[in-house]
This record gives sequence, C-alpha cells and structure tokens, in this order.
Amino acid sequence: MNLPNKIKNYLGNPLLKRINMPMQLTEDQVREYVKCAEDPVYFIENYVKVVMLDKGFVQINLYPFQKDAIEKFNKNRRIIVKAGRQVGKTTMVVGYILWYVLFNTDKSVAILANKAATAREILSRIKLAYEALPHWIQQGVKTWNKGDIELENGCRILANSTASSAIRGFSISLLYLDEFAFVPTNIADEFFTSVYPTISSGTESKILISSTPNGMNHFYKMWNDAVEDNNGFTHISANWREVPGRDQKWADEQFRVLGEQKFMQEMECEFLGSSGTLISAVALRALSLAKPIANTGIENFKVYDEAKPDHLYFMVVDTSRGKGLDYSAFTVIDATALPYKVVATYKDNEISPLVYPAILKQVGTYYNNAYQLVETNDNGQQIVDILFDDYEYENILSTVEHGKSKLNKKLLVNFGFGQKSGRGVKTTKSVKRLGCSILKNLIERQQLIITDYDIISELSTFVSNGVSYEAEEGSHDDLVMCLVLFAWLTNQRFFSDMTDVNIRQKLNAEQLKMIEEESIGDLILAGHIDVDNKSNAFVEDGAVWAPVER
Repeated sequence: MNLPNKIKNYLGNPLLKRINMPMQLTEDQVREYVKCAEDPVYFIENYVKVVMLDKGFVQINLYPFQKDAIEKFNKNRRIIVKAGRQVGKTTMVVGYILWYVLFNTDKSVAILANKAATAREILSRIKLAYEALPHWIQQGVKTWNKGDIELENGCRILANSTASSAIRGFSISLLYLDEFAFVPTNIADEFFTSVYPTISSGTESKILISSTPNGMNHFYKMWNDAVEDNNGFTHISANWREVPGRDQKWADEQFRVLGEQKFMQEMECEFLGSSGTLISAVALRALSLAKPIANTGIENFKVYDEAKPDHLYFMVVDTSRGKGLDYSAFTVIDATALPYKVVATYKDNEISPLVYPAILKQVGTYYNNAYQLVETNDNGQQIVDILFDDYEYENILSTVEHGKSKLNKKLLVNFGFGQKSGRGVKTTKSVKRLGCSILKNLIERQQLIITDYDIISELSTFVSNGVSYEAEEGSHDDLVMCLVLFAWLTNQRFFSDMTDVNIRQKLNAEQLKMIEEESIGDLILAGHIDVDNKSNAFVEDGAVWAPVER
C-alpha cells in the first residue's frame, strides 16, 4: 500500500522519516548500511554533509587528523581534545555523534557547552546533517525539538549549558563537553563532582571533552593529567598545521591580525596566562604539574614531598573569614637549599578561623616545626593568637616596623629597643611590591619549584592593575599571595641567617638596586630563634632582630 508522503514523514517534513515506517532495502543498500555501521569514518565521508564557510552545504572530506581522532573516539571511553580555532573540531564531532545515535540502540547523548546557545548550535548542525541522509539510513523521528531529538531506536540527543543540573535524571551514554576551558572553574568543578561519577561508573559510557586553551585552568589540568597518564583520558591535539592548505604565509597573516597572545593560544594551542601577568608566559609554560603523593586525611591539603629529617621548612599563611568567599590558604616550602620547593598546599574557603589553627599546628609540627609567617591584615591576628597561646606553637615569625620609636614592653623589654613588634606580618604596599619583584625572579630563574595546579592556575591570572598585581576579576590569588610573602621573606636577614643563603646575591646588580630602592620603609623580619642555640637579639641598620619571649 502506498501511503501519502505526509504520512510517511515526520510532521509533514519530507526530509525526516516518521517512526514505524517500513523500508525495503536493496542488497546494495544493505551492504552500505553494514559498512556504515562498522566504520564511522566511512559513514561520515560518504553520507554526512555540513555547512562549510566557503563551500556551502557539502559532503564532509575529513582531514587525516580528523580520521585519526574519530577512530580514537570509537575505541576509547575518555577523550580530551585540545584544538585550535577553525581546524574542524566541531565537524568531526557532529559526524561521530550522528553515527553514534544511528547505529546504536537506547543511547543518550548530552552535548554541553559553556553556553546553552553553543550546545544547541552543535545540535542544529547534527539535525541539518540528519535531514540530508537518505531515508533508508535514517531512524524514524519521535522528537525533533530545539534542545533535544529522539529516534525510534531509543537514542536521543540533549543540548544544554554545562551545569550540575543540566543532565540530572538522565542516564548518559556519551557526554560531550565543548569549549570546556571557557566554563568557569567553580561551575566545572561542581559539574564534575555531581555528574562525572555517573559517566565513569558505566562500562561502555563515553566522555569527550574538547576546547581551545583558555589559560591555566581546569582544562589545562585535565590535559596535563592526560599527557602524564594520570586520569585515563586519551589526548588529541590539533593546531593550525593539521589543516591541509595552511602554510606559514597563512600563519603570518593570522599572527598580524590576532597578535602574539591570541595567535599562540588560539592557533598554536598554547596554554597561556592572561595578558599582563606577573610571571612571563614563557616561565608559566615551563611550570609542570605533579600529582599529590598521598591522602593526608586533611581535606583540601595536598602533599608533594613528605617531611625530611634535617630539612628547613617555612609555612606562609593567609586567612579568610570562612564564609565561602576568599580562601584560607597556606604553602609549605622547603628552604633547605636552592632551588626552593613548594612541598604542600592548603586552600579552603569554608574553614572556620577557630579550626584553622589546629591544622596549622598539625602541619607545622609534621614539617619539622616549620617556621610560620602569618598574614594579619584581616583576622590573621586571631589565628596567630590561638596558634601561639592555645596550641603553644613556638615557631611563629614576628615583624618589626622599621623606624618607629614607640616602646613595645611586652615583646622587646629585655632588649630596650623602641621598635614596634608583633607576631605575623601585614601586607603593606611596600611588602607586596618587594615580594612580587623577588617572586618573579625566583620563578623565572627556576629557583622556586612549583608543581601545584592551584598555584599555577592563580599565577596565570595574577595580573597588573596598573600599580600592583592582583587576581583578575572572577579569580583568586590566595596561594600566590602566600608565595609573595615568602619571596619577601627571602630578602630578610633572618632568612639569610637561617638558611645560610643570601638570595640577594642571586639577583643581578641592576635588579637588586631597583628592589632595594622600592623596599625603603619596609617591614623588617624578626622571629623566634631556636636553632643552634641562637637566643640573642642583634641589630642591623637600625632594625631589631629578636626572639619572641613567652
């Protein structure tokens, strides 16, 4: 019986087959169907059409790297793609997802992007390619909406923004995250916490992540973990050279139009920091990530090196109010010898100021009673007081305001000097300026080893505001400021005496002159001295260096 076309088609659309529509395939069509089902590359190159910028709606002709990538999509469960602009990333993904829903049954695909409109644009390309297929390859259509489609074989595709609730309640077989580097880090972290376990727990479910680099954020970390074989993801990289016909002349033209920063990031696929970062782009790229070595039992505390006998450790502590905004953070640095090394970090924006000192005591004790320098601009004084008075932690460094004459009888009465002293340090403009200058030199000269993702990520967004450096809008710099204070500490006589290393000698004369000129009126460090029986105060250039008396 011959049915009217409007009955054969989905909602009168002649390009779509309705469900339960019997099809009589020829022998040639059967052979083609089997070949397509077995080989996604064959199917895409022979049956999938997309809109090309210069050519219009045409049959896909895959580049060599696209063929290789599609084969990896099909053979692996977890894929991460670092791709430059206009290299055909979306085209190959559109083709593969179309193949996946046509030649499987009861599979759900979720397309998520930093914006819902971006995800729906990818779905619209899949729908356009679907409508161009011959009916004998199509599955009957049950749902054909802006944000989702469903086929009679039980397969469906959803499109939405990347959020923890975007696919809640769905059993996803293939999850595609597009431009994942542009999803805010807090949203990406929340998404993975809530969604990724449901994907990874399956035995056949797949996750495909792709993006152009966008700084040293969560995508940067996932990519590096994949390269280091730490997260089970197969990694694929494609820059402008992967596109046939593009030569150095083309690249030079793009360089002139985009500028170095954008060209390196969007065409060369380099992970760069924001423009105007304290640390140079070359030095940032040279930093490599490491995986924490152990589960310490302290939430948000990461260890990269365990405590070693006879090693000298410093902890620099930043504090917040524990209300989910800025972070309480500290770094543990092995300062036994150059190069110094960040061996542990902590970062938490919900820790109570009443609980924080207990962690500082525990970690400090473990790292050979590390010398702790606590920033006291906000509620750090409360932290210092609890740590010193309640937990009786001795090795807390103090600072003396240089050039002041008021007598502080409590701390300095035994020595008779008129400087104002107190445990901890206030981050003044001069302290920050000097610390930033020295930190830049330490990192760029590879005299401070950093392998922590959070620090590297913060450094990539620690930018100039015209007069100083701070985290760009939407980012944090709590761990970086710990390093700034450590860098300032390395320029103090106390540090030189303790480590027998004078960092000033490692800087060239011109840089030293600039730094010392900027440090006039700076805070000078004092501290509790309990090493090699050094118990006497000394004076240098009018500054007091004294042990803290209990």
